[in-house]
Amino acid sequence: MKKRQLFLYALSLSVSAAAFGGVSVFADSDYSSQTITAKVTDIDGSSVDLQVGELNPPEKPDDNSNAAPGSEGSADSNAQTPPEKPYDNSNAAPGSEGSSDSNAQTPPEKPDDNSNAAPGSESSADSNAQTPPEKPDDAGNGMDFFTAGDDTLTLDFADTEILVENGNDTEEGSLDDIAADSILSIEFDENGDVTQVTVLSTHPDDMGGNGEIGAPDGSGAPNGNGAPGGFGAPGGFGGSGEVTQGDAATTISEDSTVSDETYTSTGDDENAVRIDGATVTLDGITVDKSSGSSSNTEDGDFYGMNAALLATGGADVTITGATVTSSAQNGNGVFSYGEGTTVTISDSTITTTADNSGGIQTTGGATTKASGLTVDTSGNSAAAIRSDRGGGTVNVNGGTYTSNGYNSPAVYSTAAISVSDATLTANNSEALVIEGQNSITLDNCDVTGNMSNTEGTSSDENVHNVMIYQSMSGDAEVGTSSFTMNGGTLTSNNGDMFYVTNTHCTIDLTGVTLTNNDSDAYLLNVTGNSASHGWGTAGSNGAQVEFTADDQTLEGDIIVDSISTLALTLSGSSSFTGMINITKNADGGTAVDDNAVVTVEEGSTWTLIGDCTITSLTNNGTIDFNGHTITLADGTVLGE
Repeated sequence: MKKRQLFLYALSLSVSAAAFGGVSVFADSDYSSQTITAKVTDIDGSSVDLQVGELNPPEKPDDNSNAAPGSEGSADSNAQTPPEKPYDNSNAAPGSEGSSDSNAQTPPEKPDDNSNAAPGSESSADSNAQTPPEKPDDAGNGMDFFTAGDDTLTLDFADTEILVENGNDTEEGSLDDIAADSILSIEFDENGDVTQVTVLSTHPDDMGGNGEIGAPDGSGAPNGNGAPGGFGAPGGFGGSGEVTQGDAATTISEDSTVSDETYTSTGDDENAVRIDGATVTLDGITVDKSSGSSSNTEDGDFYGMNAALLATGGADVTITGATVTSSAQNGNGVFSYGEGTTVTISDSTITTTADNSGGIQTTGGATTKASGLTVDTSGNSAAAIRSDRGGGTVNVNGGTYTSNGYNSPAVYSTAAISVSDATLTANNSEALVIEGQNSITLDNCDVTGNMSNTEGTSSDENVHNVMIYQSMSGDAEVGTSSFTMNGGTLTSNNGDMFYVTNTHCTIDLTGVTLTNNDSDAYLLNVTGNSASHGWGTAGSNGAQVEFTADDQTLEGDIIVDSISTLALTLSGSSSFTGMINITKNADGGTAVDDNAVVTVEEGSTWTLIGDCTITSLTNNGTIDFNGHTITLADGTVLGE
């Protein structure tokens, strides 16, 4: 979010009766300049009765086996931790538990079961229909995520723009797309006029297959893995309820070595070649998934259905000198699925052109090892290096990885992903995304992002280059996200360099050349979000960041909202030129302590370019006030 836009966040809620332009409204509240979530209770022609509410995952379990750092027993009673994912029974909204410290926002803890185990990791007689872990008994009926409020509305949508979230895209819709129990996002302008209605779900049966809040492909993610609306749309989404991988034009299930073979597929829900449970070496092969539709995007994203090449069932696959192309939707290039499955691929070219078609995809606890690849993706939600539910381990060395579509970062991580000596470029998306308790580690990489202000499903929330968040979709365990970068370059052509929301994370930079070509953007934006995409609950979905810069040059401003925390440490010979300021949470959330704690170690320098507000300062280095001041939480004003 640009600095000039930030202070437009403040929203008011007053009790009144209003008439919004030509739209008939009967309500107890004025929703001017707001976006609300509402459930359709009745519809008569173009007149729609609505119950206003909020997206809210179900209750948390009793145990606290996966508390994020600082959530329990911490010396700082105000420490926040992020919310738990809704895939299992760990779905309480952040801060839903009471606390003796009104500033403490203690999120739910993960259950002590294995609810985040990779689906289908158990063997099955039917390799195409493996049974994933059962969902917990309290997974909900598909509508538990919506909590009704007290307000009701009656709106006439006869002349209103109606959109429908469908998969990773938002399409033009009509009144025919609205039915009883539909969940709608309704936007009002400053005059109280309804400007847009987006249908988030059309019926409870369209929700994710496990009854959780889930994006059409289950991710709730803004990039690489699904739309951020967090709802299953009709027509092929919502999951099959079991690990479903479709058919394969060719299946290799015995140990073998293959050279110079060509594998093709034009069938629906069909891999061109599948390696199932075997140790196989493939040298100089050509794989072409030229057509064939996917009946279920979740099954394609999670389990490899419709991918060009799929390794599954504990296979150990070594690929050298391959050419892999896919022009089918949901046609990921090379897909590694399931515990015990390993794909080692080198000196190969992977090209995909359709939506939901990543270059290399890893899910369900699998492993991918890649070196010297040239990967190019053109579709939307098609990250070059991609992971999804169940995660896994991805190690990349060398090569060029380029994405060209919206919602398509160069790397999308719900896994442990490390990349060295590679070029990572996202031409129409942020460069990197980490979701939940996962990581990206980069060594000597050149990384560039160019996120659109208007295209892509999360651009309305924030425009950024590196995003670290928790979607609440269930695809990523809740916990501490980790971003580490050593050497190399990180370039943003549009938006904030780092945006962190609804999660706890660590960011460690050493000797990275940072370039932000957007002069009106932040170096670091640590704030809550509107929850319009299901990313926690507005007012209690802030972030908690430990940012360490070692022998690092930083330039740009940092902002932290009142429900978030930042511990910034400048070490070694680091220099930081910029401001740090604390701002009020846009949704009026309860403020926490220690919003901005800054440590300048010996040998490091902070040069101010404006007045700053922080919580506390430990200075063993140098501060160049440059005519400006630092105001601490206790009222102390520091200056030259």
